[in-house]
Amino acid sequence: MKKHILLTAVIAAMLGFSANAQTRFAYVDSEYILSQIPDYEKALKTINDLSVQWQEEIEGKFAEIDQLYKKFQNEAPLLTQEAKNQQENAIIQKEKVAKDLQKKRFGTDGDLFKKREELVRPIQDKIYEAIEKRATTRGYTFVFDRSDNSNILYVDPKSDISNDVLKDMGYTADSKKKTDNVPAVSPDSNPFGGK
Repeated sequence: MKKHILLTAVIAAMLGFSANAQTRFAYVDSEYILSQIPDYEKALKTINDLSVQWQEEIEGKFAEIDQLYKKFQNEAPLLTQEAKNQQENAIIQKEKVAKDLQKKRFGTDGDLFKKREELVRPIQDKIYEAIEKRATTRGYTFVFDRSDNSNILYVDPKSDISNDVLKDMGYTADSKKKTDNVPAVSPDSNPFGGK
């Protein structure tokens, strides 16, 4: 619902702008642009490798805790209350350490987030700067991104400046880029539901 309200507001704003001046539109496919940048692929591989390594480290800690707990359950009938308390506290402490490590690695501001910011953010910033420069020099009022399931139902492939942005950044564009990845709507179907 919020997307539809936002889309309606954007369309209304565009109509207002076009009444006052010549408005020019273009679009990019940021997913396509990213896929054409080798540094982005390297960054993703680094992030994925770290994620797997850290996940294995955490799973190892939880497996160790599980073994300690099973051993404790088997030995509990033979232990004094003081020995039981010591082992329970040791298990609880190891579990706390494992959870803290998990939060440190994968939490909101964890190591994975920081590594992603370190490796991916500069690439995204360069893309944004190239889009902004092209929009300014070519007089585009709006540049839309059609990746991430946007609400754009149709665009003229001639308005796609993704390859131009790549060239501006010094990359060779893939000549096999699909010019329009929005699914075609047959005349018999209604994209808004119903018949």
